[in-house]
Parts: sequence; C-alpha cells; structure tokens
Amino acid sequence: MKVYKPEWQCTFSVNEGAVESATWKERIAWRLRQIADRLEGGGRTVKIDYNVSPHVSRDEVDTCLGKGFEVTQRLLIQLARQQACEDVMRHAKAELYEEQHQH
Repeated sequence: MKVYKPEWQCTFSVNEGAVESATWKERIAWRLRQIADRLEGGGRTVKIDYNVSPHVSRDEVDTCLGKGFEVTQRLLIQLARQQACEDVMRHAKAELYEEQHQH
C-alpha cells in the first residue's frame, strides 16, 4: 500500500520599510512609498511578500488577504471602543486613576 503525504510550503512577510539587504531599486521604491505616505497623510504603506507552493490563484490570495484585513479592522474597532471607554472613565472617575503616593 502506497502512503501519500501532502507537501506544501508557505512564506509570508509584511514589511514597512527596506530591509538591510535591500537593493538600490528596493530602497528607491521604499523612499517613494514614504513620500506618498507623507503626501496623503493618515495612511500606512506595507509590502506583502508571499510564496505558496503548490500554487494558489491570485484570487484565492486576495480573498485570504481581504479576510485578514477584516479581522484587523474588527480588532482595531474593539481597541478604539475600549480606549473610548477608558477615556470616559478617566474623565468621570479621575480619582480611580490617580497614583497613590506612599509616605
């Protein structure tokens, strides 16, 4: 009886700037991205590199990335809500947040 063993490989990285080993072309590209971020304001440019074997389609990768960003958005909304609640509490009950000084 032959045993079949599925094999796959996946690398995934997100970069916000050129790595130390970047070529001059990559460094120029990152410099342009930084300029664009400053001009537009309020955003953040990231570069996603991935290598999947066996091959998956670009549509499948896009679907995965979209779902990942949906999760990121939900987490950011949750963090913003928690921070807003804490800000209200700090204003309404400031005495709870004052540091106690021991004598």
